[in-house]
Formats: sequence, C-alpha cells, structure tokens
Amino acid sequence: MQFGIFTVGDVTTDPTTGVTPSEHERIKSMVRIALKAEEVGLDVFATGEHHNPPFVPSSPTTMLGFIAAQTKTIQLSTSTTLITTNDPVKIAEDFAMLQHLSGGRVDLMMGRGNTGPVYPWFGQDIRQGIPLAIENYALLRRLWREEVVDWEGKFRTPLQGFTSTPRPLDDVPPFVWHGSIRSPEIAEQAAYYGDGFFANHIFWPKEHFQQLIAFYRKRYEHYGHGKADQAIVGLGGQAFIRGKSQDAWHEFRPYFDNAPVYGHGPSLEDFTEQTPLTVGSPQEVIDKTLTFREHFGDYQRQLFLMDHAGLPLKTVLEQLDLLGEQVVPVLRKELAAMRPEHVPDAPTHESLKAAKDQPAVA
Repeated sequence: MQFGIFTVGDVTTDPTTGVTPSEHERIKSMVRIALKAEEVGLDVFATGEHHNPPFVPSSPTTMLGFIAAQTKTIQLSTSTTLITTNDPVKIAEDFAMLQHLSGGRVDLMMGRGNTGPVYPWFGQDIRQGIPLAIENYALLRRLWREEVVDWEGKFRTPLQGFTSTPRPLDDVPPFVWHGSIRSPEIAEQAAYYGDGFFANHIFWPKEHFQQLIAFYRKRYEHYGHGKADQAIVGLGGQAFIRGKSQDAWHEFRPYFDNAPVYGHGPSLEDFTEQTPLTVGSPQEVIDKTLTFREHFGDYQRQLFLMDHAGLPLKTVLEQLDLLGEQVVPVLRKELAAMRPEHVPDAPTHESLKAAKDQPAVA
C-alpha cells in the first residue's frame, strides 16, 4: 500500500491573514512539501497540471525532475497529466526522460482535467474529450513499447518511422493510472489495458465512486488481467489534523469556508459527513480512512490533499509531520493485516522490470 500526497498548486489568499503568496513562493513551497513528504516517510508525491490562474504547475515534469534531484526514495507522479491536450509524443519523451533522471521513481495519472478552456488553448475541441483521451493514449502506449512507430489517427498528423527518445528506462514504460470522477469510458480504458484507476473522490459522496470502481474492477477481470479484487485502484482524500479535534475544526474552518472550490457552499460539518474530508485528531483520520476499504475494497494507493485553500507552508509541513508520524504507520499496519495475499501491491519500476524479465511459461 502506497501513501502520499497530491497538490493542485493553487495560489490562494490566506483568509486569516489576507496574505497571498506569489507564484514564485508557491512553486518553491510545493518543492519543500515534496521534500518533507519523503522526510516523514511517505511513498508518493504527485502534482497536478494546470494552465490557468490561480494555479502554477503548468510543467509537471520540470518540477518533478527538480524534486528527483533532491530526493532518493519517494515516487514522483502526476495528478493529472492532460492526455487530451498534450501531444502524446511529448508525453512519451518527457516521462521517459524523467524515468532516467529519477532512477525509475516515476509514474503518471492520465486525465482530461477540469478546466474547459484548456482545450482551445491547445488547439483542441472539448466535445472530443473522450475520443482524444482514447486515441492519444493508444499512441502513447505504442511510442513506449515499439521502437519504430507508424501512426495515423484523427487528431494529429501521421507518424512515419518515428522513434521516441529516450527509450523507457530498462525498456519498462512508466506505470499509468487513469483518473476520473465521472466517466465510465475512462474506467473502461484503464481496465482494457490493465492499468490503474484513480478515483479522486474528494468532492462527491462515496456511492458515486463505488459504482465507478466496481465497474472498473468488473471490466479489469473481463479483459483477463486478474480477478476483480486484484485490480489496481487509487483513492484521493483530504485531511486537516491537529492533536485535538476541536483545535483542528477551529483552525481549518476559515480556510474551508473561503476555499475557491467549495467555500461559501456546504457547511464544514455537512462536507465532512458526505465526503472523505476528515478534520480532527490523528485517530479520527485513521478511523475514517479505514472505512475506504469497506466502501471500495482493497486498494493500492492513498493520496491526501493537504496544501490547498491558502494554508500557509508552516501549517502544511506540520500536517505532514502528523500524517507521516501518527497516521500512516497505523494505516500501513491495519490495511496490510486485512489485505489478502493475492491482492498485489502498487506497481513500481522494480516490480514491472522483474515481471518483464521473468521467463515465459510454456
């Protein structure tokens, strides 16, 4: 089981001080958060991709390459890489390069994103979002797995005798998660290829995602990749932690009430009841996170959103201390004890390379 954090890289005014960080400050703070995540023993740091204010992570591989140079163990990922508006050739090249620079500590999450105007900014039509995701990913897979590619599709110019460079490290492409909050077509795509499916269920009730994940598991088994409970599932989550529950609620409330996404909407009480958001003590975060297994089955990756809504860097680093020292060790132990032996771990470069190097069974 992998535990980590993901960031959307928002530049948001701190409602308690009125201070808005600069883009430079926010970018540097994201790097500091990634380094802290490794320091406290987390497994994964993932950054989003956005091309509009108030977000700053427009170049995830640049940031992850910089972080790779300063870390040794943490897995570097995205949350999301825009498969619809990025050229698959550039994705293939960028992430293969990042593989080499990081020693294989990289995977990525494909998605369509949640910003409609990004499509025309990159010359695409949002009405073609699903077909773009399907065609572009099919090409990306070939670019990583075939040294010479001939390609003709609907959405880009043809390729003739093209070789993507550098080649994937050890001839093992990065593992891919497909992220979606609403599209069964994306869950179907993940199942078809035997890839991972990431349900970032931070905004909607669990019942919606239970249906989506159950569908992915069923189709994963249909395509012969393993039993349904062996499908590779990742989940999002949110938490704000303090030693005492009442302190957490008091401190986080102004950030929640003024957050760009859900501020001035549902109450903090209603939101924590209906979504995975946990505000409270380390034990309360442990207890609620353990219910995810009850709702969705055994899964492989749990990422938490910890640095949004204007929270100052000092507070985020304190949150990571509590997450890494008091929450994750207990979750690791509890979830490992409940997981059947036939349910796999999250794929890594090492495990994928070992599987590739195994002799074929006659």
